[in-house]
Amino acid sequence: MEEQRCAVVTGGNRGIGLEICRQLASNGVFVILTSRNQSNGEEAVGKLNVFGLSNVVFHQLDINDPSSIACLAKFVQTQFGKLDILINNAGELGLIIHADEKEFRDGGGFLQVVDEKAHLFANIMEEPYELGEKCLKTNFYATKTVTEALIPLLQLSKSPRIVNVSSVYGDLYWFHNEKLKEELLDIDNLIEERIDEIIQWFLSDFKAGKLQENGWPLTVSAYKVSKAALNAYTRLMARKHKNILVNCVHPGYVITDMTYQTGIITVDEGAKGPVMVALLPDNGPSGVYFDQTQIAPFSSTSIPF
Repeated sequence: MEEQRCAVVTGGNRGIGLEICRQLASNGVFVILTSRNQSNGEEAVGKLNVFGLSNVVFHQLDINDPSSIACLAKFVQTQFGKLDILINNAGELGLIIHADEKEFRDGGGFLQVVDEKAHLFANIMEEPYELGEKCLKTNFYATKTVTEALIPLLQLSKSPRIVNVSSVYGDLYWFHNEKLKEELLDIDNLIEERIDEIIQWFLSDFKAGKLQENGWPLTVSAYKVSKAALNAYTRLMARKHKNILVNCVHPGYVITDMTYQTGIITVDEGAKGPVMVALLPDNGPSGVYFDQTQIAPFSSTSIPF
């Protein structure tokens, strides 16, 4: 009899995360649904249990809290002895939309937000430094901390998988500094310390109002940098851990709270890519970027949506 696989999904209490949990459980995977808020997480598990998915349990996880991460790792080790799948889904957008939700959606939502029109969104979209910094801390640094804490357990699996939920906004198309783009694409020479230096450089320019001067994304800036950094980290992890399939996935422009309900596809459709990549066969690709269910470049030559 085939051994049951075990998965951890961060940010699993709603939206894409919850649907990823449902689809994995429906595929016979035992799922540890994690959420920062205990009551929200328990409620989410309850919903899945009602639908007959008894192979889902809740464990509290604040990915920005190292003690919370350590507690989860200990739980997985004690209860399962190993981990087969890690899906890093938890994240922050790093901005505030001031427009009416319907008005923003009817105008095209985030599909209308391009750097060439950055001046048009000055009164609609606010990107405070504090939220941008929190976005980088969560989407990159906290995700990295979770991953590194769980790698020893993934190493005990016969077919380990790491799936980083990324975004089309992580595409290097949005960066206007060609030298920086080349550096982030040169995975043979890129090191983790350099990714950190790039993030700190961005935060310094973000605070000083020098985004345009140094070729950074001008709209949804911190989120774009966080996802580009996550994509680069994904490739480094794939290079470092040859026995683990490590990939990143853009789930699509999904109707969720994070997109202010402005998406164009459902959470069911959005979860398909991350779940497919989590269940790749042992001879599947590693260190690649999926746009939903298709392999795509890390740097597009034209607008990627």
